[in-house]
Amino acid sequence: MTTAASKQRAQVNPGTAGADARGTIFREVSPEQQAVEQQLVDHVVASFEACEDPRLKELMVALVKHLHSFIREVRLTEEEWGTAIDFLTKAGHITDDVRQEFILLSDTLGASMQTINVNNAAYADATEATVFGPFFVEDSPAIDNGGDMAFEAPGEPCWVEGTVTDTDGNRLAGARIEVWEADETGLYDVQYDAGKRAARAHLFTEADGSYRFWGLTPTPYPIPNDGPVGRMLDAVGRSPLRASHLHFMVSHEGARTLVTHIFPEGDPIGWKDTVFGVKQSLIKRFEPQAAGTPTPDGRVIDGTWSRVRFDIVLAPAGV
Repeated sequence: MTTAASKQRAQVNPGTAGADARGTIFREVSPEQQAVEQQLVDHVVASFEACEDPRLKELMVALVKHLHSFIREVRLTEEEWGTAIDFLTKAGHITDDVRQEFILLSDTLGASMQTINVNNAAYADATEATVFGPFFVEDSPAIDNGGDMAFEAPGEPCWVEGTVTDTDGNRLAGARIEVWEADETGLYDVQYDAGKRAARAHLFTEADGSYRFWGLTPTPYPIPNDGPVGRMLDAVGRSPLRASHLHFMVSHEGARTLVTHIFPEGDPIGWKDTVFGVKQSLIKRFEPQAAGTPTPDGRVIDGTWSRVRFDIVLAPAGV
């Protein structure tokens, strides 16, 4: 079936169509039309000549070049442009102090993960970083080592332990560890109530660099998909599900702050994670424990629980 958009594109782009070696679709455009389009690109780029901030100028010029290149490559119709503006407008309207639709958009396009890759270069055996996500909050409650960060959020208990070291193997005392996760229903505390605090906390490593706490066994959940990003995923046939994960943010003086997750081995979502956050080194064995199995701290648990070890290695600051 021929749509109005495809008719318009056919009128604008007479001639044949094909694809390059990477499969990118291209359409023939006359030299005269190419000159008109390039003249506009050059004019817009020149408008930034007076910018006194060299980095800002670099960003704006590159943005304009790539944006115009996209428009010209796909031969964007006015109807499609209008749809994109409407999408961004709706993303702005649904964003508030708790929900950040633009972060969701960045995440689902892989832009967040690529920014993480660019800014966290591989260094020795430092733990790999992954996406921050939209549900971190600053005022998490403090817990002692061995404490429970669930704060009665529903889910299977999970004992998490490990060490924090630098890339020379030195154990780091007093490293701050922020942890947060969704409960078994797939919701974060702030999705219930902006002021609620559960399944999140912070703690500090001991003198020997060790840490331990009770959390929840991670489970898969969908990103908020009742807004424009969710409708985009549905339109392109993608799932909104995130792989099961537990968030960490680890900081220490002289070290590069690490934002990462750990992912349970065998998760059926796994590499289909809708925000592309899974890395092989971050997949960990969450060992299931039968009801009645003694816990490391002598806690009495009625049902099943799990345990996982996550040893964290921080890269030096500035690398």
